[in-house]
Amino acid sequence: MNFASDNWAGAAPAVMSALSRHNSGFSPAYGTDPLTDSISRKFNDIFEREVAVFFVATGTAANALSLAALAKPGGAIFCHRDSHIHVDECNCPEFMTSGNKLVGISGSDGKYTPDQLREAMAAFPDGVVHHGQVASVSISQATESGTVYTLDEIAAIKEVARSRSVPLHMDGARFANALVTLGTTPAEMTWKAGVDVLSFGATKNGCWCAEAAVFFDPEAAKQFEYFRKRGGHLFSKSRFVAAQFDGYFEDGSWLATAAHANAMASQLAEGIRAQGGRTAWAVEANELFPILKRSQFEALEAAGAKLYEWPAKGLSENLAPKDDEVCLRMVTSFATTQDDVDAFLKVLSETA
Repeated sequence: MNFASDNWAGAAPAVMSALSRHNSGFSPAYGTDPLTDSISRKFNDIFEREVAVFFVATGTAANALSLAALAKPGGAIFCHRDSHIHVDECNCPEFMTSGNKLVGISGSDGKYTPDQLREAMAAFPDGVVHHGQVASVSISQATESGTVYTLDEIAAIKEVARSRSVPLHMDGARFANALVTLGTTPAEMTWKAGVDVLSFGATKNGCWCAEAAVFFDPEAAKQFEYFRKRGGHLFSKSRFVAAQFDGYFEDGSWLATAAHANAMASQLAEGIRAQGGRTAWAVEANELFPILKRSQFEALEAAGAKLYEWPAKGLSENLAPKDDEVCLRMVTSFATTQDDVDAFLKVLSETA
């Protein structure tokens, strides 16, 4: 019953098989190998256009280095107040952008609206040197609340960014999970909706260590290789990151693993609600945030369940945890089994 994080799961079989398959022999270093070139072309196919792809080791690196490429002197980067770049990356985006300021925007369900973005950007009027200048806008897909921006919502956010002539970045740490939820294509969820740069996450969805920064305008990425090298993320044995992506994409494995994780999360949510529980936010990907009795949480932990307490911010009075309740975060993965779900719900039923 390990629902602590999809980062706790190992690598998916297709990924491990690909790593083994590409391990033999010698291959040029620093991304000049044939496999890296092949996977870069695969990204073109997936996104239905020529893109510039750069492998990095972590999602934090993908986010921070992408934002560094979009930075301006005195720049402001607009994001949700609970986003990973704002809360969980140890000021790396500010550091890598040479001091650009992250401006956190409040918004329900882990998302902010175009009007909330427009209001936040208004505090940085063009041409007023004392206030700095707008540099970029960032959204998370899926969000830190486990919700998903619709295509129309992404396009509306882009319109506000366009009104100030700044690019839109997407933190896609759980990109595949959101993609499966929307039932759309990678192109539709990114550049066709107005996304300029994507942090393409694969580690949470079955890779061992494979993330990428994807620029939908290759011209805008010409300096990025220097940001990556300076940031310490140019792999010498790049073929092993490419090998992970090879297994990840093979036969649609990446979408199958995401679909499985999403299905497990939905089953958990339905089971919790059937027993009188509730979730803080809609369950739209592979994260859920149940609100349970503290006694139930303690019983689940005693039975071996791995999950976290989570701050339930901005909830309405009827959703917010009561004095004897706690909000939890649960994350499913490709490795979550039906037995895990059944065992969790059985303990819950016994403590209802």
